[in-house]
Amino acid sequence: MSSATMSEDSIQTLARPKRWHILVFLLPAFIIYSAVMILPLVETLRLSLFNTVDGQSTFVGLANFQVLFGEERWAADFWRALKNNFIFFAIHMLVQNPVGIALAAMLSIPKLRLATFYRTAIFLPTLLSFVIVGFIWKLILSPIWGITPFFMDLVGLKSFFAPWLGKPGSALIAVSLISVWQNIGIPMMLIYAALLNIPDEVIEAAECDGVTGWSQFWKIKLPLVLPAIGMVSILTFVGNFNAFDLIYTVQGALAGPDGSTDILGTLLYRTFFGFQLQLGDRSMGATIATVMFLIILAGVSLYLFGIQRRVRRYQF
Repeated sequence: MSSATMSEDSIQTLARPKRWHILVFLLPAFIIYSAVMILPLVETLRLSLFNTVDGQSTFVGLANFQVLFGEERWAADFWRALKNNFIFFAIHMLVQNPVGIALAAMLSIPKLRLATFYRTAIFLPTLLSFVIVGFIWKLILSPIWGITPFFMDLVGLKSFFAPWLGKPGSALIAVSLISVWQNIGIPMMLIYAALLNIPDEVIEAAECDGVTGWSQFWKIKLPLVLPAIGMVSILTFVGNFNAFDLIYTVQGALAGPDGSTDILGTLLYRTFFGFQLQLGDRSMGATIATVMFLIILAGVSLYLFGIQRRVRRYQF
């Protein structure tokens, strides 16, 4: 037997078998994901390019987008909802995430007592239904039978109480803070896990150099958890621009008072399904959903290609 034949046999022996069973295991998940996510997305994008003319579905191109941005009635509702959505997102970014980071930093202190209890208590509202959270906070903040005026009176602040959910100037802020209260456990746990993942050698080296306490957090720990903070930020962005449940539960489909809490999610609901005497418009609803998708896609792309590359160097 020649050496060439032996080498070919050895190569065939060392060649890895094709793992077709991996495709078999992935196929059910791919089918379910396609049926639940991909196909509805494609159908929504397609529907935004069609309209009903004389009872027939007719391709109209970008005409629906021209109506959304060009007609006064549609444009006023859309830009108001988009503005409220950015305010909703900004409150979460400026309140929820910094407080979540601070809570994670305190919970990561080794000598903190009852850390498990605090961690569970803060994360617990995240597990509650939006319906329950909305109903509870409507009762708490009610000026008639709510407990907020009573507790504010105990500390001498009752004069500052107002029906925040019923005033156009404060309703959106109040609903946003309710959402912050419910979801603050998510950034807290993600940052907490990132802090625990920092190698002990890095912390010991910092302590040997005399860097301890909050100085250690700002100079050592915070730069190392920047990738986790970036992920929390993009999750907040996607979640806020997909928001609907809490505002619908607290303020209803009209997102009152006077549409002051109307965001893209509630506008999409009223447009697509209709409300009260207003008939639903599937084409315009799909158009609004497409704009929401493009906004989220732009934000995620900006993070992945513009920001993530800069913070990746901090990862271990």
